[in-house]
Amino acid sequence: MTSKPPSHDVDESQLEVSAPKQWAAGIPGVMVSLQRGVEQMGVTRTVKTLRLLNQREGFDCPGCAWPEPQGHRRMAEFCENGAKAVAEEATKRRVTREFFKNHSITDLATKSDYWLGQQGRLTEPMVLREGASHYEPIGWDEAFSLVATELNGLASPDEAIFYTSGRTSNEAAFLYQLLVRSFGTNNLPDCSNMCHESSGAALIETTGVGKGSVSLHDITIADLIVVVGQNPGTNHPRMLSALEEAKRNGARIIAVNPLPEAGLMRFKNPQNARGVIGRGTALADEFCQIRIGGDQALFQAIGHLLLTWGKVDREFIDSQTHGFEEYAAHVRALDWKTVEHATGMTREQITRVAGMFVDSQRTIACWAMGLTQHKHAVPTIREITNVMFLRGMIGKPGAGLCPVRGHSNVQGDRTMGINEKAPAKFLDALEAEFGVTVPREHGFDTVNAIRAMRDGRARVFFAVGGNFVSATPDTPVTEAAMRSCGLTVHVSTKLNRSHVVHGRTALILPTLGRTESDLQHSGEQFVTVEDSMSVVHRSQGRLTPASDQLLSEISIVCRLARKVLPDSTIPWEEFEKNYDLIRDRIANVVPGCTDYNARVREPDGFVLPHPPRDSRSFPGTSTGKANFTANELTVLDVPPGHLLLQTMRSHDQYNTTIYGLDDRYRGVKDGRRVILVNPLDIKELGVADGQIVDLVSEWADDPTGVTKRRAESFRVISYPTARGCAASYFPEANALIPLDSTAETSNTPTSKSIVVRMETR
Repeated sequence: MTSKPPSHDVDESQLEVSAPKQWAAGIPGVMVSLQRGVEQMGVTRTVKTLRLLNQREGFDCPGCAWPEPQGHRRMAEFCENGAKAVAEEATKRRVTREFFKNHSITDLATKSDYWLGQQGRLTEPMVLREGASHYEPIGWDEAFSLVATELNGLASPDEAIFYTSGRTSNEAAFLYQLLVRSFGTNNLPDCSNMCHESSGAALIETTGVGKGSVSLHDITIADLIVVVGQNPGTNHPRMLSALEEAKRNGARIIAVNPLPEAGLMRFKNPQNARGVIGRGTALADEFCQIRIGGDQALFQAIGHLLLTWGKVDREFIDSQTHGFEEYAAHVRALDWKTVEHATGMTREQITRVAGMFVDSQRTIACWAMGLTQHKHAVPTIREITNVMFLRGMIGKPGAGLCPVRGHSNVQGDRTMGINEKAPAKFLDALEAEFGVTVPREHGFDTVNAIRAMRDGRARVFFAVGGNFVSATPDTPVTEAAMRSCGLTVHVSTKLNRSHVVHGRTALILPTLGRTESDLQHSGEQFVTVEDSMSVVHRSQGRLTPASDQLLSEISIVCRLARKVLPDSTIPWEEFEKNYDLIRDRIANVVPGCTDYNARVREPDGFVLPHPPRDSRSFPGTSTGKANFTANELTVLDVPPGHLLLQTMRSHDQYNTTIYGLDDRYRGVKDGRRVILVNPLDIKELGVADGQIVDLVSEWADDPTGVTKRRAESFRVISYPTARGCAASYFPEANALIPLDSTAETSNTPTSKSIVVRMETR
């Protein structure tokens, strides 16, 4: 029996705390997957939908971007959080015009992200007119005309912001950026700006390609896998299966994290007997409980030791790299006291870890947002590449760099041109293919888009997917910026916070989900996506759409383009009818996509070219070689009485989507406003386990003085974090992150290094 959506919102007084788990997945993961599916979809729909998830004839998971295996796939090629994502999209719950009639915008604004998302699928276009108290229905044609009138009435195209979430297909992303650039702006911020932008910036400089250099097969044959600033047990659980296979093949694993994450300790694979009735597989051979932000110091120290011991690949260094001598001179002068202070680790453990690098002939370094969301994020990732270059660990089987993208097709969107500063060669190809003139001045990224709206320099905000308000930092500033717009538009499948923090006029345009059939003039269509390891493959939904009023993202872009650009010679109408025609144009514009239509019809798709991986060559760098870099060491010092806070996901959450209220692995249930603090720090700071506090962040870099931000009513939980460090969930803690506190080079918000103090209530 499918349950109704919750009528009551989150009640933090019901929060329960238990001991954190020492292992991940197992039978509980299976049971939760089935329970959530049946609750939202019913039994028959659950079986039908999950059978197609991540299968060749089915659809790509709308959750994470972890790749599917090439060749044989298991019957259940998904994880618990993938099943939750599908349940939320294929739910039988519906948000109709009656729902909006019963809930004013004032009422909806009081609801949590969890409550809003649980109400179900949006079913028809809705408009909130200026001064109105309720959203009301609007026809598609009128909605597109409204947007076109607003856009064409701007003083400049640069007064419009066009945001993109990672769930958008390659085809929709390609047409969306074509529309935006034909309109006359490069204001194309996306969710990459807030997560792996630091990875791209560091890798383009050092390797020439802003993507990872390994395949799924490489993971399974590596000797050593280093997992840094990453929690695969929650954020991409299928990675645990690959790590388990690597362990069976003899690999050793190093986990580097301020928190002990259950998934990296032990994995009970529910698809084999060892995981069902046995103890599962112990994964991490070494747990480095690092102080937040200390990763740069750790990798500088590893590089120092490798050089001191002479355990470097001189042939690779001499023939394929640039800048080695400057780098070597820099790290040879390393100060060990500074390293120990920055990392919170002992010299003995760091030396032991460096020895594991020496013993390995095939090493892979994986990382995620634990590294990318610091002021010194880009130098930190450069240090990882330095260590890998020292050992020649790129461009050979079982070795390489592996930034693990956290959102399905966020990498594909960037490949398709969703980029506020797209390369000139891409723009040249776009102009040649379509006979249009596109702007060359860089546009706004996410942070600069918020600044532009805040300052009155941007007046229209249009988003394809995502939940911009909850994903971004400095919540009160972001909300005020959105409310200053004349028009805000969201292409969405479900309700979220961004629908209730709106411009003077607001539109909700409901779209098809990944799970749903897309029938156009030429027949049923499929779309394509790119995973974390540069594999491009097809995805085709099979379910009947949640409403006959839904349009595909491609249809929305094409119909809007015809309204906004009535004199355009681009065949928007034909693109909507037949997605093969879009892929033909992608083949002519996007590097590596030649013969796109044929190649994506291969059973496992195709892999985009990557010279460092494919031929150990580096044509994309400024020197034509792999670039060593010398980076000044950054140490995060925290004043007495303060903690260094990182924001993170709950296990019952994916990005800003809150599936439920059970962070099972960390032992937190039925609440979200928590701060996890080491018990010794709790005692030293004079608070008590279970006490309710306000969190106050202090940012000393503000030119006007120390700026304070406050997030109220968080419960202190005693937890085995690194000393001096703490953790809390986003989006609840996003208000503590200053808009102007961003990573150097990448401009990514510093969500993993927030200086806070706790004030008792």
